[in-house]
Amino acid sequence: MTAGTVVLLRHGRTEWNLVGRLQGQTDVPLDEVGRWQAAEAATHLARAHRAARVVASDLTRAVDTARAYADLVGADVLPDERLRERAFGKWEGLTDAQIAAGWPEEHAAWRGGHDVEGVPPGGETRGEVGRRVLQAVQEHAAAVEDGGTLVVVSHGAALTTGLTALLGLDPDAWRGVVGLTNAHWTELRRSRGGLAPEWRLVTHNVGAGYAAEEWHAGPATGVEQEPDTAGLG
Repeated sequence: MTAGTVVLLRHGRTEWNLVGRLQGQTDVPLDEVGRWQAAEAATHLARAHRAARVVASDLTRAVDTARAYADLVGADVLPDERLRERAFGKWEGLTDAQIAAGWPEEHAAWRGGHDVEGVPPGGETRGEVGRRVLQAVQEHAAAVEDGGTLVVVSHGAALTTGLTALLGLDPDAWRGVVGLTNAHWTELRRSRGGLAPEWRLVTHNVGAGYAAEEWHAGPATGVEQEPDTAGLG
């Protein structure tokens, strides 16, 4: 028993994504645009992949995004707290400017890619997040019938570091993958013949086919919104 394909899907937009507040493990729900994004992503993803198993972070924004897809393919959503976003401790709920003002050295190290020095108080390192996401994906993939598809719904930083680990790279140090846009996904396929790494990247940051301005503005609003370029939360 093992999955042949893994799809990593980021949740739809939240109000904190829109205003640039760091979410981490704070349980912020989808906003109106986020619910629309989840529904649109579900429709397009279901055309390409009918998952044998759907798992999600137990945070509301991920569960609701997962449910939009799972309802279309007749699957249940299995929550797993190991798929939660990276914990950002005291930084959660703050904007980038507020973090820089309160913790200038740690913020500079974090933004400069020096993760060990830039760990927020009470938070996790990239490596810690990547390893727990890797463990969760591997376990759920092992429970899928041969060749089936596993859909994993999680968060920006969790998916970026988890993807890095799934590709056999060091999530603490390697930063060669851009973050996923809200309600966009990555597809991985299992390597054949025992080749390393176990998973190979097929597509990354795939969405429902909207132009960026339309996707971030939402349905028929006519108002352009800035995307969550950090890919966090």
